[in-house]
Amino acid sequence: MYAIPRRAGLDEDQSADVFQEVFATLFQKLDDIQQPERLHSWLVTTARRKTWRVISKKRETQNTLVDDESGSAEEISRIPDNAALPDEVLLKLEEQHLVRTAVAALDDRCRKLLTLLFYEAEPPSYAEIATLLGTSEGSIGPTRARCLEKILRLLDK
Repeated sequence: MYAIPRRAGLDEDQSADVFQEVFATLFQKLDDIQQPERLHSWLVTTARRKTWRVISKKRETQNTLVDDESGSAEEISRIPDNAALPDEVLLKLEEQHLVRTAVAALDDRCRKLLTLLFYEAEPPSYAEIATLLGTSEGSIGPTRARCLEKILRLLDK
């Protein structure tokens, strides 16, 4: 909830106020909740609306403080924040956990191969992988394909 106003350009104090208002509103409306499974969506929507209200008030204040010589308010330039929202980050972390769990469930050969190919900052060449695994360089591609199929089957479960 705190990330929503921060991404919209509010400072820490304003974001903390939005956060507090969202949960104060939730506390006031606890008895009205009919679909608890949709609580997350309600919290996000409420945080966005309260953030928008703060931004609107901020613009109104800036518009009234405009120098009379200019005659018009300058638009607030906002740099878009392309960072993922907290729920998107959570989904990504859950997906990564599922993949890591599937990799851990693989046999030793597949686990080593996939770790070398996909978990190293600088993946070694096929020749280096073949040496490390004690196999031929030509078998790396087909083995990788079989290992990836195994992961897909594990993830489908």
